[in-house]
Amino acid sequence: MHLKDILKRFVLPSLLLISQVAFSQGKVITGKVTDSKDGSPLGGVSVIGKGSTTGTQTAPDGTFHITVSSSVTSLLFSSVGYATQEVSIAGKTDVSVSLVLVNSSLSEVVVIGYGTSRKKDLTGSVATVSAKDFQTGVITTPEQLVAGKIAGVSIISNNGQPGSGSTIRIRGGSSLSASNDPLIVLDGVPLDNGSISGASNPLSFINPNDIESFSILKDASAAAIYGTRAANGVIIITTKKGKGGKVKVNFSSVNSISKLIKKVDVLSAADFRNVINANGTSAQKAMMGSASTDWQNEIYQSAFATNNNITISGGITNLPYRVSIGYDNQNGILKTDNLERTSLGIAVNPVLFDNHLKIDVNLKGSLENVRFGNQGAIGAATSFDPTQPVYSKSPRFGGYYEWLLASSPTGLDPVAGRNPVGLLYQRFDESTPSRFIGNVQFDYKFHFLPDLHANLNVGTDYADGRGHVFVPDSAASNYVAGADKGLKTQYKQIRNNKLLEFYLNYVKDLNSIKSRIDIMAGYSYYDYLTTNYNYPTLFADGSINTGVPFPNYPFDKPENTLISYFGRLNYTFRDRYLLTATMRRDGSSRFAPKYRWGYFPSVAFAWKLKEENFLKNSKLISDMKLRLGYGVTGQQDGIGNYDYLSYYSLSNSGASYQFGNTFYQGFRPGGFYANRRWEKTVTYNAGLDFGFLNNRITANLDVYYKKTTNLLNNVAQPAGSNFSAFIVANVGDMDNKGVEFNINATPIQHKVFRWDASFNITYNKNTITNLTTVPKDPNYVGLPVGQIAGGIGGQFAQIDAVGSPKNTFYLYKQVYDVVTGLPVEGVFVDLNGDGIINQNDLAKSKSSDPKVFMGFSTEATYKKWSAGFVLRSSLGNYVYNNNYSQTGTLAQLTGNSVLYNASTSYLQTHFTGNSLELLSDYYIQNASFLKMDNLNVGYNFGRIANNQATLRLSATIQNVFVITKYKGLDPELSSGIDNNLYPRPRIYALGINLDF
Repeated sequence: MHLKDILKRFVLPSLLLISQVAFSQGKVITGKVTDSKDGSPLGGVSVIGKGSTTGTQTAPDGTFHITVSSSVTSLLFSSVGYATQEVSIAGKTDVSVSLVLVNSSLSEVVVIGYGTSRKKDLTGSVATVSAKDFQTGVITTPEQLVAGKIAGVSIISNNGQPGSGSTIRIRGGSSLSASNDPLIVLDGVPLDNGSISGASNPLSFINPNDIESFSILKDASAAAIYGTRAANGVIIITTKKGKGGKVKVNFSSVNSISKLIKKVDVLSAADFRNVINANGTSAQKAMMGSASTDWQNEIYQSAFATNNNITISGGITNLPYRVSIGYDNQNGILKTDNLERTSLGIAVNPVLFDNHLKIDVNLKGSLENVRFGNQGAIGAATSFDPTQPVYSKSPRFGGYYEWLLASSPTGLDPVAGRNPVGLLYQRFDESTPSRFIGNVQFDYKFHFLPDLHANLNVGTDYADGRGHVFVPDSAASNYVAGADKGLKTQYKQIRNNKLLEFYLNYVKDLNSIKSRIDIMAGYSYYDYLTTNYNYPTLFADGSINTGVPFPNYPFDKPENTLISYFGRLNYTFRDRYLLTATMRRDGSSRFAPKYRWGYFPSVAFAWKLKEENFLKNSKLISDMKLRLGYGVTGQQDGIGNYDYLSYYSLSNSGASYQFGNTFYQGFRPGGFYANRRWEKTVTYNAGLDFGFLNNRITANLDVYYKKTTNLLNNVAQPAGSNFSAFIVANVGDMDNKGVEFNINATPIQHKVFRWDASFNITYNKNTITNLTTVPKDPNYVGLPVGQIAGGIGGQFAQIDAVGSPKNTFYLYKQVYDVVTGLPVEGVFVDLNGDGIINQNDLAKSKSSDPKVFMGFSTEATYKKWSAGFVLRSSLGNYVYNNNYSQTGTLAQLTGNSVLYNASTSYLQTHFTGNSLELLSDYYIQNASFLKMDNLNVGYNFGRIANNQATLRLSATIQNVFVITKYKGLDPELSSGIDNNLYPRPRIYALGINLDF
């Protein structure tokens, strides 16, 4: 029996029956809610019986119908942007209510660390985005909902693969070798940032349709309550909950087509023939075929995707609930690439013991079925000979054309590239990962002291990642290494993370001294356990490949534990002066006992200027608040669980000792560094929040300074001083300075037409101030980063050096022809004047990190129509075009045993292939851009089917256009190195949303 049949025949009738029985003893109240200003009906207004969890929402025409217990004497009416109103229902069966528009943004409740706060009472830099402002369309991972929406937060999709996720940076990140990812907290459960085997991104398991809001804690005064994991900011995700009332069912579906919008510029078959005929040998000319194959066309496709969600919500007596089921199936534009996800979410929120005990049960589970397209085909498609056909006339190697060599034992040229289409269809990389995130949170209000609450949170984050890779014995790809029997491997990983938190919260209004105190103190325990299983490498027939080292152990179980004590004090005087102080003490098993505990304090002050007499009666200024904050956060990611210990491990087979004719693996010591300590980031923040014209215009301005010390950095060890060439040690300092500005406005607000707009801009300057134990050591150049393809032995195009931003390009300064303006091959500026071009002439130049990034969103509604778009822009970021440098030479075309295609840049430069040219700053290109992420239009049909349901349709285009000077495939690259990126497609989507 199908799921929809089960819902229709059993679940829905049962819930309806239970709901009707539960409310049969109550009284029925009907009515209508309107806007006090123009009398227009208000739909979606929350109507709740005071002192109960029974509730409903108004219909689009403003009417409502609610059954409440006979003990309920009044109803509460609330809606975003309007003042909450309490209306007595004593002796009434019908009520009419007019809601008054207020300063909505100030009355919003914001989720913060271990609790909530009114937005107007915040002292730290906290940004919130709710569901009504999310990006729309095909959204696979949660962070895509808020891309471009928040000042100071950069969200760059990793690539165009379904579920690939994004690189998230809050105020530039704070580390070099350790993690720069923010802490993500889902319904009170801090998530592990580690990858999950078989999943393209750990956040892909969270159904975006379940999310209610995001709270981003950007400065340390807001985030320090999370201590050691908050150095890169905190993102708190709150999912949707049941609101009580009668059973409601929502069905939504988004179906889409993804299309490739740009290809890497390579020579056409005609251009390729011209170059070979002009420069190739007779043998090379004879190698060319008669076909004209666009290999990129052969590996990409127009891809269909569907996303469907069913939600059931309601309430049974004091038991609000919400159940969601999601199904997502996305094909990638790279052929054979597919992500299928099934998710289940359950939220139950009972209130017991006369509203003294509130229980929140949040359960989220997802199962994925994935086939990863072989991304090696992307690079192969840009370089394979375009004069050769896709298929040969031989049944060998699956019938795909391959470069042959008669003298080779396998019949294949051992160093030639492989057929891109064969790479795709002859590799089966499949996985079935799953993840379960759940917690139960108890909030008890003491009967003898109602101002004191006890909160207990117990949760788990469990993931099972498993999969296999199979390459048949007919595939040419595995003949290269002599393994002419194909490939068969498997992998498995289990993550079992546990959480226990307890805190007491006391809130008291001290009217006699015009004060309010909010005190919280608690304890937390986190245990992170991973089990990695190891399997031998097999041939396709299941026999063991003895040419690959056999695993030393069947499994490994790394584990680390974090124990914390934390507290917070909020003090308010005269409702205009606010003080917040926090302290967290974290202890991590990753550090030696001597350095195990770290202290992370913060303090913040806010002054509500609007409440002062000189502004209180201003009709222009409706809000103004000054914020000042200081805090310390920490970092422990990027180091091993037991690296502070002196340990021995079994060597691999490549490091065996030979005794006679037998090779033995021995135990060898690992790198030892017992003095490793917390990486710490100190943040200073000054902010101003203000609003105009009854808060139709609101804005925030923040200035910040972040200083990271004791950088966890991978540093070289002097020969003979340690058992490892590199260790992660506390060496170096780095700072980030920046300014953020965000403004939201409603330029037009009319009963039939409304226009909302939002703009944010961020400036961030990153500087490395020290990288050695000897401050500003003149003999230390820096740490090479940003490895590029091409050359011999691997080369690096970037450097982390003192006085420069991280990921600064470090290349030779190219000399150009004064007449043509083209680069002169192999000629560079001799910076030190010694007459030799060598590493001493490498120079620091641009950075891959943008200096400025912006976001603009707008939404307009006219009667039943709505439309909007989202723009993002990045300025001052540069990209190294590795496709140009690696393949834009004559050597790429004719310097190998077979012919390879080349970048069209060769037609401009005519470079032959100088070995130093790979490190020329000619390949650094301005990657500033303006991108339209999203363009959407929708129509709300309102009530249909005899008022039994509401219907809304929408159409969306994603990745609409990009304006940039960058000549490569896509300017948006977090690494700054462009080398065979999985293209981001343009997506056309149609959506339907049905409530009944």
